[in-house]
Amino acid sequence: MEWLVIVPYSLALLFIFVFSLSQLNLTWHYLKSKKNQTQAPSTLKDYPYVTVQLPIYNEKYVVERLLIKVAQFVYPKDKLEIQVLDDSTDETVELTAALVEKLQNTGLDIQHIRRPTREGFKAGALQYGMQMCKGEFIAIFDSDFLPEPDFLLKTLPQFEANIGVVQTRWGHLNRDYSLLTELQAFGLDAHFSVEQTGRNHANSFINFNGTGGVWRKECINDAGGWSADTLTEDLDLSYRAQLKGWKFKYLEDCVAPAELPVIMSAVKSQQYRWNKGAAETAKKNLGKVLKSDLGFGSKIHAVFHLFNSSVFVCLLIASLLSIPMLFIKDANPRLELLFDIGSVFLLGFFSITFFYWVATKNTLTNYSSKYFFKIYPMFLTVSMGLSLHNGLAVLEGLFGFKSEFIRTPKFNIKSKTDSWVNNTYIKPKLNLLILSEAFLSFYFFFGVSSGIFLKDWGLVIFHLMLAIGFAMVFYHSIKSLPGAASAK
Repeated sequence: MEWLVIVPYSLALLFIFVFSLSQLNLTWHYLKSKKNQTQAPSTLKDYPYVTVQLPIYNEKYVVERLLIKVAQFVYPKDKLEIQVLDDSTDETVELTAALVEKLQNTGLDIQHIRRPTREGFKAGALQYGMQMCKGEFIAIFDSDFLPEPDFLLKTLPQFEANIGVVQTRWGHLNRDYSLLTELQAFGLDAHFSVEQTGRNHANSFINFNGTGGVWRKECINDAGGWSADTLTEDLDLSYRAQLKGWKFKYLEDCVAPAELPVIMSAVKSQQYRWNKGAAETAKKNLGKVLKSDLGFGSKIHAVFHLFNSSVFVCLLIASLLSIPMLFIKDANPRLELLFDIGSVFLLGFFSITFFYWVATKNTLTNYSSKYFFKIYPMFLTVSMGLSLHNGLAVLEGLFGFKSEFIRTPKFNIKSKTDSWVNNTYIKPKLNLLILSEAFLSFYFFFGVSSGIFLKDWGLVIFHLMLAIGFAMVFYHSIKSLPGAASAK
């Protein structure tokens, strides 16, 4: 019976270890890319026709600032059209219609597009707009983005003959609003620096991030168009396009600012969609990747890219079984060597630490070691606390449980004095998952006390981080409940 614990625990740790080595490899490619940077073309020789697609759904708090910002693009008006793909069901419809009419009167080619049904959610809206768009290139922005006026002038010159997508880095409008937004920014900065640049340098698959990028229309059509059979239509289309031979280009130095979710329920809805959708996309496209004529290294990177979110499942399994492992180890001194070998996984921890250190150092202009060693442990702790929520999302995706596209509510939060309390789109409820997070916090505090009792100190810090992480996620989850919010 002991081996029913030891085997899955060891396999979960092995996946985390190999995953961490893949992140270390991306870090190496990232650093190498910094040494071999070449000057990219900065000006357009001519101006191709561009369509800007703005998919929105019930965005009354942010739609005005989005349209005003996009209307400020520095680009010839006779070569630019803007599609507001509005699936809204509330007063956003009337607000958007009035804004569009106002902008049309300035000579801007902007259309307020409403479709009969919301079939296919965001993917369906983008595909619907594709049927009538004029552009050779299509820029896409979610409602919480505020792209700079020169966005098209920076991205369009990058389109060489075989480039299908140019993706830019996400900025953060409200990074300093709270600890929650700061931790999200910390994690996203790593993806939008080391991961994307590293994969691009290694000639491996990268992904369009759903917004803040430009597609070549021919590339979308050649790859089969937008599909709603996964929750991450952006990742799915990215893989289908690259399997067709299209190349993607990532611009780390071009930043598209966006707003981060400010409450845990919104963070969870976003993380749920990203993690479950990634698992669905992996299930859909892995076989095609493995059967392709890509090199072995590219296939390995693609596997870990597609199964990136599965690290939460392995973390959850390893965490839950780590406490029984304490007692198995105590009762079986003959297994001491087996557990000692497990110390090699410290290399994985140092690999991940180096990965985030490089990302933070190269992203923040005011970087300091003091800041990194303050925020990094908190980031790891909260990530551990989200392992139940995200792990379940991944398992749903892998086992084919379908669910609707859950939007992330937007807030129009600009400063610490702004409040989200009266946001009508926020409707969190107390559920079994939130209660389970509270239970797991107590479970891992028990793990801490067990380690102390058994005088086995190896996992005490790990269990303490898990206990605090689940407690923090639980606290921030109930903090956004209606009763708690109104009391704020």
